[in-house]
Amino acid sequence: MSAIILLAGLAYPASAADSITVHPQSPLDLGYVDLYNLDFPAAHSQFASWMQTHPNDPLGSASDAAAFLFGEFERLSIIDVQLFADQSRFDSRGKLTPDPAVRKAFEDRADQTNRLADAALARNPKDANALYAKTLVCGMRSDYALMIDKRDVQALSYSKQASALSKQTLSINPTLYDAYLASGVENYMLSLKWAPIRWMLSWTGAGTDREEGLRLLRVTASQGHYLAPFARMMLAVAAIRDGHSQQARDILTALAHEFPRNSLYTRERDRIR
Repeated sequence: MSAIILLAGLAYPASAADSITVHPQSPLDLGYVDLYNLDFPAAHSQFASWMQTHPNDPLGSASDAAAFLFGEFERLSIIDVQLFADQSRFDSRGKLTPDPAVRKAFEDRADQTNRLADAALARNPKDANALYAKTLVCGMRSDYALMIDKRDVQALSYSKQASALSKQTLSINPTLYDAYLASGVENYMLSLKWAPIRWMLSWTGAGTDREEGLRLLRVTASQGHYLAPFARMMLAVAAIRDGHSQQARDILTALAHEFPRNSLYTRERDRIR
């Protein structure tokens, strides 16, 4: 359970239930570039601009929640490829002290996302955009519970909700490739657990299939939009775990070139032996 690392709030903007529309150079897109470059104040500014012009879009507040979450991850030094790749380091993390103001801001944005998404679903139960926004909220709350609060059972509960919502989203729009990431990470990371634990987790409905997890990660990495960089980072984690050092270096080098202000990628690449 302690290896679930579900992705954070990055998504396609959508204009209708069956039409996911990417807006190149929109504040939403630019905000994610800032987020991946670890410039969280700039990301908040871009997301605020999007929310002002698209007040009914739940992905605006979901994106801002992601900026709060990942900003806290960065402050607490949680974002670490080698940490994800080394189970003993992950399990032996010290006690963390979250910022209560950031926690409140994150939860407020998550609650706002659910309100907007529920309103959209009341108008149209097949609104893929709204379902995906709710997927993101569950995934991010799983992240917070696992990575900051260290509440494994609560994190698993949220992750299962996220996986179920992502499947609903994809049943409406199977080309929303970012939505494949939640199940991909769940399957891959839980597949690394000891066999009896995998068996127990599978009975709860959790995905534990390693090859399926890698397949879904590759789908998002090659065809996704906002989540593609995160999927590529998780493939680097898998490569490190499998002893494919050069493959991991190549992935992290490409990410460092794409997001030059994010020192994580070069730092972790240079640590690979």
